[in-house]
Amino acid sequence: MSTLTVDDVKNKIRDVVDFPKKGIIFRDITTALKDAETLPVMVDYLCDQFKDTKIDYIAGIESRGFIFGMPMAYKLKAGFVPIRKPNKLPAETYSQSYELEYGTDTIEVHKDAFPEGANVLIVDDLLATGGTAEAACKLVKKTGANLVGIAFLIELTDLNGREKLTDAPKVVSMLKY
Repeated sequence: MSTLTVDDVKNKIRDVVDFPKKGIIFRDITTALKDAETLPVMVDYLCDQFKDTKIDYIAGIESRGFIFGMPMAYKLKAGFVPIRKPNKLPAETYSQSYELEYGTDTIEVHKDAFPEGANVLIVDDLLATGGTAEAACKLVKKTGANLVGIAFLIELTDLNGREKLTDAPKVVSMLKY
């Protein structure tokens, strides 16, 4: 059993100044992921926030949502479904576009990803402006599944992304900046 605290995990995240452009502080999770003691603490924390929630599927948002979504699905004894960028999934999909700072982007999920009424938890590494997560919520609803929550490793609180996630009954983030 690890004795790492949330602050210890936060200290494992590397800040990269002026990446990907000047004025941005990029929160680099690779320094925490490579640490054998830190990775399970992150996964366990996110799982523990939903331990009393019936979850049938974890929906991981491409691509870093896959990193946390797969071990969470394993630990919570749930299936894993990828939410991907366009033209990456081989069968028929639902698509959802969302606004970016300059333009739009789209994510997709297979139409048969979840049975109607299944309980789905969305997972991603970062909540910034909330556009991608909001689009993922809409995709889950399009399938007829039940959205039970969203879990993030990091939330950038100044960007107010949580405000867009009104469809989610529970929104959790381990680290807040």
